[in-house]
Amino acid sequence: MDFSKLTAYLDSLEQTYEVHGLDCKILRGHLTVYRHMAGHRDYAKREPVSEHDLYDVYSCTKVITMTAVMQLVEQGRLSLDDPLSRYLPEFSEMQVAKGFRFVDWPFAWPTLSSPLVPARNPILIHQLMSMTAGLSYDVLSEPIRKMQRESGNRASTRDMMKAIARMPLICEPGTRYSYGLGHDVLAAVIEVIDGEPFSRYLKKHVFDPLGAADLYFHIPEREAKRLSAQYRKDMDTGEVAPYGEMIYRLTDRYESGGAGLACPVDAYSLVLDALANGGVGANGARILEPESIAAMSQNRLNAQQMQDFSRAGKAGYGYGLGVRTLVDAACSKSPVGEFGWDGAAGAYALVDPVNRLSIFYAHEIIGMNAAYSEIHPTIRDLAYEALELA
Repeated sequence: MDFSKLTAYLDSLEQTYEVHGLDCKILRGHLTVYRHMAGHRDYAKREPVSEHDLYDVYSCTKVITMTAVMQLVEQGRLSLDDPLSRYLPEFSEMQVAKGFRFVDWPFAWPTLSSPLVPARNPILIHQLMSMTAGLSYDVLSEPIRKMQRESGNRASTRDMMKAIARMPLICEPGTRYSYGLGHDVLAAVIEVIDGEPFSRYLKKHVFDPLGAADLYFHIPEREAKRLSAQYRKDMDTGEVAPYGEMIYRLTDRYESGGAGLACPVDAYSLVLDALANGGVGANGARILEPESIAAMSQNRLNAQQMQDFSRAGKAGYGYGLGVRTLVDAACSKSPVGEFGWDGAAGAYALVDPVNRLSIFYAHEIIGMNAAYSEIHPTIRDLAYEALELA
């Protein structure tokens, strides 16, 4: 194995993209085959990146939420075909915005004053997972802001569902791919089924069994100094500047199943490693059956939905139950069935059950589209070259 090209590439990211701190870890068959950290964890650039740093992984949270959902499916406590309203009655009568334009970016999300019509179809659990439920990602919507105000910023995950259920859908459930708040809603479904806060469920059934520690929806004050410095790239000027806002933790008590986790690279990698090895962690603990992992990574999108998903720029991929999944081997050096997701600040998760391989990479820059179209695919392909799997 020769990882020199990958190391050189990672070391070049600060000069090329202003990635001031990063961490990349690759495991195969439970063994760490590569680890490289570069840059600094603080704005002053005095503290080198270390394995103790916490990263806001944003939508990489979704992979872990899907793992939890599939556990409940395995246990027969939840079905992929169940209507959402069975667990959250507030979603029983949804409104759909008329004429939402999927080709516009940035999206102009519909509001309560937009032209609306009653939804014809119920939202199903698998639609929440595959982003075909019609939900938007408008975390600044008036229903959410009203709930924040009225609760004194203390609304729970379950409380916030009343606000999200009032938000107009952008399409009829089951018809289009629309990246939205469905995985946040699934965190509340898990709470209803299990009777515990979402974070407690994950700790008991995912993190503790694998020996994964320090994964937080709200970082304790005693651990705040471990959080890696976050930046934002201005889409107009290209300037990369410090940025401390985290809009997906909607309240002081809200636990976002779609974007809320902060964690070290080591802890997150333990979950990916288990998924890459048939659901069994390095310590022998099983968190999922292989059949459930295969179901997650099966493309769920029809032709129209694949066209919608193609706007995400993930060449060669479809979308399964909360994860991108490779469907065209010509577009990647990884095999068909490789799956994972990424995060708004640049985190990248890859699971390859064929080769029992996982990759987790983290940096902290909001709004840098090159992370998804350039950096992540390059890391993937250089890793497979180094492992002589390409």
